[in-house]
Amino acid sequence: MRYIEPHGHMVSRTTDDYQAMVTAGCAAVCEPAFWAGFDRSGVQGFYDYFRQLTDYEPKRAAKFGLPHFCWLCINPKESEDMGLAKEVLAIIPEFLAQPTVLGIGEIGLNKNTRNEMSVLEWHVDLAARHDQLILVHTPHLEDKLKGTRLILDVIKADSRIRPERVIIDHVEEHTAGMVLDTGMWAGMTLYPESKCTPARAIDILETFGAERIWMNSACDWGISVPLAVPRTAVEMRRRGWDAARVEQVVFGNPAKFMGQSPRFKL
Repeated sequence: MRYIEPHGHMVSRTTDDYQAMVTAGCAAVCEPAFWAGFDRSGVQGFYDYFRQLTDYEPKRAAKFGLPHFCWLCINPKESEDMGLAKEVLAIIPEFLAQPTVLGIGEIGLNKNTRNEMSVLEWHVDLAARHDQLILVHTPHLEDKLKGTRLILDVIKADSRIRPERVIIDHVEEHTAGMVLDTGMWAGMTLYPESKCTPARAIDILETFGAERIWMNSACDWGISVPLAVPRTAVEMRRRGWDAARVEQVVFGNPAKFMGQSPRFKL
């Protein structure tokens, strides 16, 4: 079975993870910019991180025959420092010409603060000016519903953004419908201790349908499973999904969304 890992923070993973993913049928991995587990001290840290995402990590993945793509931004967890955010956004255009960059992400909200909202708006403007796809992070806290509504309002307020070029990630049962109703895409994150279990993710698919939705592991420094997508595909087969419908979700859907960027080539 082939699948795409559309949201994996591979800078935090070992080469054994790459090997296991390829063995399980991974055809491509896509890495959004994210929090390093600590706040970076300045813009130079982000410059080096963007070099890592656009240069080093694709080469590391290529050793295992795996195409690697990425997204660039300052993560919501570091958006409270608006001065730093402005500096980071100023250097992003330098990297947008790199051949593996798919767009701006993962932008969004963490605690739904005013500063986070401002930086979100700046990111959306940057994406619009450079005709980039957008990948959005929704809060993991109790206010995910509020945060998702705020995010959708910001994106809908910018008439330059086409909804089919935006994916709202980390949706759950109470947010998937509102995202899909906007015409945007929805992403489900498969975590062993939070977000969606395989069973919950399949329930969401069976409730809202398999169009404009993907699954990802969002594997990072914390407790996470790089093979969460193929393991959930196995569970889908056990629950009666045929092979073609499973492949639509785990391969066809992410390929269709990211294929809107001419750089996404397998």
